[in-house]
Amino acid sequence: MRLSVLDLIPVRTGQTTSQALQASVALARTAEAAGYHRYWVAEHHNMPAVASTNPPVLIALLASATERIRVGSGGVMLPNHAPLVVAEQFSLLESAFPSRIDLGIGRAPGSDPVTNWALRHGGGGTEGIVEEFPTHVANLIMMMSPEGVGLALQDRTYDLHATPKATSIPTLWLLGSSDYSARLAAEQGLPYVFAHHFAGEGTAQMLQLYRDNFKPSELLDAPRTFLTANASVAETTEEAERLALPQLVQMAGLRTGRPLSPQLTVEAAETDDYLRTQALLIEQMRGKWVIGDPGIAAKKLIALAEEFGVDEVMVNPVAGAYEDTPADAAPAREQTLRLLAEAVD
Repeated sequence: MRLSVLDLIPVRTGQTTSQALQASVALARTAEAAGYHRYWVAEHHNMPAVASTNPPVLIALLASATERIRVGSGGVMLPNHAPLVVAEQFSLLESAFPSRIDLGIGRAPGSDPVTNWALRHGGGGTEGIVEEFPTHVANLIMMMSPEGVGLALQDRTYDLHATPKATSIPTLWLLGSSDYSARLAAEQGLPYVFAHHFAGEGTAQMLQLYRDNFKPSELLDAPRTFLTANASVAETTEEAERLALPQLVQMAGLRTGRPLSPQLTVEAAETDDYLRTQALLIEQMRGKWVIGDPGIAAKKLIALAEEFGVDEVMVNPVAGAYEDTPADAAPAREQTLRLLAEAVD
């Protein structure tokens, strides 16, 4: 079973963006050394606890800091961007790091409505963007191809290329948390990933919907997918449970409308009132995550892969940090990746 990594580049209390980025560079190097297959960063905007705002910039940083691991987006939220801009960015990344770049694209805004408006202001506004998503996906694929795309203009064809002389294109994935994305990926013959780490429900149905309706394309001749999962792994299950608390409290707050803040330390999370007032929600989330010592975590991960019929799992290492943890490091996240890789192997 292949293991991969999803990184939201969390920003915790007392940590700057620069320090969070340094921690993620170290995490990517740890993932590569441990044999992980790919390393993806997300796109979220205007969130105090998330530094992963611009996937192309982050991918360039992380690919430059590593040598072999695939690096990509999980994902670029296409409604926020003109397809040609994304095509240019990822064509350049693929040229700089051949056969190492993944372009995962999604339909969600990755932000609140006001921030979403600010992202699109001056770029055509937001009206009709979501409705045009299937067309934008198709255009993006054509723009990145070495042949480019020809636009019919009056009595002639205007050639459009994302980069002058491409020899390969990034691997394109469609991401989602609903049946819409599953159907579109199947219709366009694209690899597909369901956000199991976030949604937690409906994974089996969405993957089956995708597999049942898949139509072969020039990019892919058979369905291709993998699973995403939140994980906190430590030498003991008790320690792994403690390290998972900051993310559990934060996710409970996100789902109940609590004002966003930098991620809490383990000590602060242990005294947070949400552990009492949102105990049921937190317990429901905890049951869907991979939390435990290496042996327990590996069994849970393998069971998930077997349940959903995948041979790759993308791990979001959610282990938090203590108050005395160096601000430019995330040792518990690195530990999660190392212990999990060793146990699964």
